Amino acid sequence: MIFSVPQFINVEDKIAGPLTARQFLWFLAMGAILLILWNVFSQEAFYIIGIPVVLIFVALAFYRPQGVPLVVFIGYALTYLFQPKIYVWKRVPKSSSATPTAPPPKTQYKSQFYREQAKLSEEDLSTLSTVLDTEGAVHPERFDEISANTVTKKK
Repeated sequence: MIFSVPQFINVEDKIAGPLTARQFLWFLAMGAILLILWNVFSQEAFYIIGIPVVLIFVALAFYRPQGVPLVVFIGYALTYLFQPKIYVWKRVPKSSSATPTAPPPKTQYKSQFYREQAKLSEEDLSTLSTVLDTEGAVHPERFDEISANTVTKKK
């Protein structure tokens, strides 16, 4: 059996020309506040106060930051500001003393594979560099002795 799926379910219906019901109610509230301001203040003060009121209500009716109505966005901001913040992790000291204790000294462990660096003379270094530079083509007789001493020397 085939069912028709409704399309555009997130679009509000237009009731007054191009205005939705929510936008129309914002304009009605703006008109009521402007009427009150017109009766309370002089003409110059009305224009000074009325212009920001009109801008605020137009923003409330039409502006949608990140796809959310401005009223909802302001509600989210107020909730965030006044809601207590939750700490996920807070370290509690083990002792009740007010002064922090010093951490225990770090012990240095030496691995069983630890090798002390071999002390090589300039002559030994030049022999090793010659072997490396020639990629093993030149093989001096002292090379085997030097390499054996550096590999087997352990602490």
